Amino acid sequence: MAVYRDVAPGDGLSVIAAKTVARNSASTVERAADVLLLFASSAATTLGVTEIAQELGLSKAAVHRILSSLRNKGIVEIDPATRRYMLGPVIVSLGLTYLSKLDVRRVAHPELVALSRETFETATLSVRTGAHRVYVDQVTPDREVLMSVQIGLPHPLHAGASSKAFLAFLPQQEIDFYLENNLEQVTPSTVTDIEQLRRQISEIRRRGYALSFGERQPGAGSVAAPVFDYQNLPIAVVSVCGPAERLAQEVDLCAAALLDVTRRISAHMGNGLA
Repeated sequence: MAVYRDVAPGDGLSVIAAKTVARNSASTVERAADVLLLFASSAATTLGVTEIAQELGLSKAAVHRILSSLRNKGIVEIDPATRRYMLGPVIVSLGLTYLSKLDVRRVAHPELVALSRETFETATLSVRTGAHRVYVDQVTPDREVLMSVQIGLPHPLHAGASSKAFLAFLPQQEIDFYLENNLEQVTPSTVTDIEQLRRQISEIRRRGYALSFGERQPGAGSVAAPVFDYQNLPIAVVSVCGPAERLAQEVDLCAAALLDVTRRISAHMGNGLA
């Protein structure tokens, strides 16, 4: 229901004043955001008032007011010796909260669509569950002969490109622990020899992606690379897979496209921010 009231003579001026306050508040927020973005983009760990003012075209008084407000909330800190400012602990907390709420499947899906279109092969996403990994998403191409994976079915970390892309980039202690177990011979092509696996792991680390033909499924080929989080640990793996004979002729193209995609997803997941 609309509510009407008589307009007093001074009401017009009150409305104008309120709008002016709102505009000024918005401007202050934007300036504070600019200050924070400057801290984030600067190579220096601390910034002085004069530097900030010159870089952003603000007065020193305005910068002082912004920094004072941010300091009161723990967003920035001041070095008592140099009187220069640095990002505070609240920023770390905000960043970790953001990263913890990222859904890698949601982030990766548009990239899988683009990867499948570029390579004209199936693009998949896997996540790790202990000593196994499972497919959680796939995008298939519009062609008559293609590979399709089963979502949610666990696969050991030594069988196939997606599995070994996980295994190769785990901390060395976890790799050693995994290789101490009996390794399942999933197909006749599955590598179970420990020394051979260690050589493959070194090669995967060197080139950035894993490659397999028939190790998890006879007749299937796959190129896979990890997605890294802000701790530089693999949190997911993206693969391009197809019939082995066809994929063998497309390895370089698929690997290049794949690495571009995993770099973008990794950056979105916070890799490189630490």
